Amino acid sequence: MASKRVLVILAKGAEEMETVIPVDAMRRAGIKVTIAGLGGKKPVHLEDAKKQGLKVLIAAICAGPTVLLDHEIGFGSKVTTHPLAKDKMMNGNHYSYSESCVEQDGLILTTRGPGTSFDFRLTIVEALSGKEVADQVKAPLVLKD
Repeated sequence: MASKRVLVILAKGAEEMETVIPVDAMRRAGIKVTIAGLGGKKPVHLEDAKKQGLKVLIAAICAGPTVLLDHEIGFGSKVTTHPLAKDKMMNGNHYSYSESCVEQDGLILTTRGPGTSFDFRLTIVEALSGKEVADQVKAPLVLKD
């Protein structure tokens, strides 16, 4: 079986810990991580991926889940966002909102912000590689349960 691969897309204003903490955990789990930026002026469109019917885990942090709304991805899913992005995310009632630190609904995984990135990272690893691998990644990190 091919190893797991993840593309982390950074937008302007991304918080360092929102990137580094999940990326570190994924790499500890043996997941190949590619980090890409959105620095160009040309808009990025997800229509090609949607047309191909790709079934992939989509994880978004802080205000990142609003990109799902912009591209009409995961309508009907339960999501969470940074509190300041809640109103935008709920515009049109395409999602149900959760106040949970991390929310997973099928292939849509969302979290609220920098402080929730610790829980988020292990949820990503578990979703991609299973609980056993997530527990192995967690063990040396000295985290409270």
